[in-house]
Amino acid sequence: MVNRRELDPERSPSAAFGALLRRLRDERGWTQDQLGEHVGCSGAHISALEIGRRPPTQRLATRCDQALGARGRLVSQSQAVRHTALIEGFPQYIGYEERAMEVRLYEVGVIPGLLQTQEYASALEADAVRREAITPDQAEERVRLVEMRQAALDRSPAPLLFVVLDEGCVLRPMGTPEIMDAQFAKLLEFAERPHTVLQIAPFSMGARRPLSLPLTVLTMRDRSLISYAESSQHGRLERNSEAVLPLLAAYHQLQAEAMSQAASVAMIEQLRKGTS
Repeated sequence: MVNRRELDPERSPSAAFGALLRRLRDERGWTQDQLGEHVGCSGAHISALEIGRRPPTQRLATRCDQALGARGRLVSQSQAVRHTALIEGFPQYIGYEERAMEVRLYEVGVIPGLLQTQEYASALEADAVRREAITPDQAEERVRLVEMRQAALDRSPAPLLFVVLDEGCVLRPMGTPEIMDAQFAKLLEFAERPHTVLQIAPFSMGARRPLSLPLTVLTMRDRSLISYAESSQHGRLERNSEAVLPLLAAYHQLQAEAMSQAASVAMIEQLRKGTS
């Protein structure tokens, strides 16, 4: 194609949205004008979205998602474009997460977004609003993003999900006892799925715990590795597989030292009795 601009999805969330939109449009075999006809805008508008010159509105992202059969991927990426309260690196990470074959997740302090109920997510973000860390609008967007991320992983073939939670994640109350009861129920349901493993890393591990900060390691379809690690203020996305290998090894060590899934489920069931 003559004069077709190369897209760099790593440049920004808008660029990632545009690259995904173009890829899905190409797969459908549509021109920009044809997609514009389906979603009620001009081909020039689609072009501006694809090169990242114009940010997508939620309404247009939803229409494009439906027209291209994207199953929430475009809507999810549009949330990342609009979400100014996300930690650095996280919007880019989301685009990889929704395509990964395997997700290995370690979380400290709170239940991670992929396993949160909507009520738990809302209580968590309400606390951030109370502390004036984010605005109410940003809190609402974060809660919607939780739903979008979970929906994006509900696909076929289903990705393998390995989750290790620090014991503090399940001991820290969030919201009312009813909210925690429902959250524990969701964790137990998650552990029963055929493509998931859920483990608790107990406090008693002490110095044997090889990781101290949240970490996610993704295995992509080409078997390349991507990691995302967070501190309180920064996130780091690493796409060099060789650099990720030591983190993957540490994750395997964490799994070996953590409680078995059966013991972890028993702990959650016991905790759930305290919310009744």
